[in-house]
Amino acid sequence: MSEKHPGPLVVEGKLADAERLKAESHFLRGTIAEDLNDGLTGGFRGDNFLLIRFHGMYQQDDRDIRAERAEQKLEPRHAMMLRCRLPGGIITPLQWQKIDKFAGEHTLYGSIRLTNRQTFQYHGILKKDLKSAHQGLHEVGLDALATANDVNRNVLCTSNPVESALHAEAYEWAKKISEHLLPRTRAYAEIWLDQEKVATTDEEPILGPTYLPRKFKTAVVVPPQNDVDLHANDMNFVAIAQNGKLVGFNLLVGGGLSIDHGNKKTYARTASEFGYIPLAHTLAVAEAVVTTQRDWGNRTDRKNAKTKYTLERVGVEVFKAEVERRAGISFEPVRPYEFTGRGDRIGWVKGIDDKWHLTLFIENGRILDYPGRPLKTGLLEIARVHQGDFRLTANQNLIVAGVAESQKERIEKLARDHGLMAAVTPQRENSMACVAFPTCPLAMAEAERFLPQFVDKVDAIMAAHGLGHEHIVLRVTGCPNGCGRALLAEVGLVGKAPGRYNLHIGGNRIGTRIPRMYRENITDAEILTTLDALIGRWATERQDNEGFGDFVVRSGIVRPVLDPARDFWE
Repeated sequence: MSEKHPGPLVVEGKLADAERLKAESHFLRGTIAEDLNDGLTGGFRGDNFLLIRFHGMYQQDDRDIRAERAEQKLEPRHAMMLRCRLPGGIITPLQWQKIDKFAGEHTLYGSIRLTNRQTFQYHGILKKDLKSAHQGLHEVGLDALATANDVNRNVLCTSNPVESALHAEAYEWAKKISEHLLPRTRAYAEIWLDQEKVATTDEEPILGPTYLPRKFKTAVVVPPQNDVDLHANDMNFVAIAQNGKLVGFNLLVGGGLSIDHGNKKTYARTASEFGYIPLAHTLAVAEAVVTTQRDWGNRTDRKNAKTKYTLERVGVEVFKAEVERRAGISFEPVRPYEFTGRGDRIGWVKGIDDKWHLTLFIENGRILDYPGRPLKTGLLEIARVHQGDFRLTANQNLIVAGVAESQKERIEKLARDHGLMAAVTPQRENSMACVAFPTCPLAMAEAERFLPQFVDKVDAIMAAHGLGHEHIVLRVTGCPNGCGRALLAEVGLVGKAPGRYNLHIGGNRIGTRIPRMYRENITDAEILTTLDALIGRWATERQDNEGFGDFVVRSGIVRPVLDPARDFWE
């Protein structure tokens, strides 16, 4: 290409071992089927350990009992986490009942975990029960295909229940994008659904024979809500409406939050605006972005393989021009849009279709029967009578959507009777954590189990400064991989070691600014002392309606991250 660019289009060098694994996998089959019949271990061997991720599963073990089992000369208690593919997060009551039944009968923990990628996970499935898990999903029209590893993962869609007609259109596009970018290999159907191998040659026209260089995330966003945190995603379609009708999308590319502690070649990055496209070009443009990243992404270093690094290396304009060439289009100028928030509106909201939508706050997305709060039973009872659908939100909450006026009182009673509508503070509603211990193998510090008590203490600080009615967008993630989206929070805690975190501050409420690291490797007590002082200043020095993140930037407590590739670590 004649156009100048900052770096090479393709990174030359020794390929990462993951590239060998994919090339030798026989289009993601490996020897998974044979491994399933190996009763000598509860886990998967060799390459299969990673290949099952393409099928929506991670091999995990209970880290709370790992040392004890090692002393007993036992292998770790291996079990799988399975993540459903659920574009836009919409699920029927019938599907929910099936999911509830399997979680209760075939998982070690009995819970359903809502994720901030608008789907659910089972934790603790033994290897012998994996096929029945996949087949159970299939029976109700669901699957776990391509919810992990080097593919386009579950496609998000704003779950805004007010703009009913616009949401319905955006959701349909989320489904279309998801289906268009799925792997074409028959490996999933053959291994998990016992479908016969078809005597044809496998081809992957979009993902390629070795799939993508790294994981790839996509979102459809309906302003003014940024509940899907668009800047955490590689590819984002921002809905543009005229007279309440969807007419096209603004495309933003190259967001991502995962970093590597101490590795200054890694950084969080917000997505870059490419331009506006009419609806008719949506799938062609989505494919062009994915194939450009497929061909140009770094396959020699997985820590620098995501789309955000490709854009920084080759240049945004070069990448954008290649997308235009491959899609056969020219981007129009970005059309105006704005965000006013990203939290879920807890409680009842009436949509323009005269249906009611009840958003239930589910702390950390963990659905289980607790003493005095039988959440899982309550949702099952609602599923048995509800005539609309459920919407899983990107904030790990659940919407009972499409409730007729005649059903509203019954649904609310069930929710209240089972502890699903207990009062929570604004701070708790706007706090979120990833799973971390005991099941995540990457966790360095607690997150889900740590957050509830930590929020209690932050709530006390807020109340002491006269801010009990206010909130700070607070996120905790147990490692630097970004699952809890801490690096789009006003206050983000990133796990460094057991009981220790890096404290980031200075993001904003609408999720368009990366927070800067303010203190490194400190305890929760030190974090609370630091926050107490900062919240005290915020209470007395803030401007009208100024959020905490905006305040700490305006007051010079931290500098904003303006150019992450160069100043994220400064």
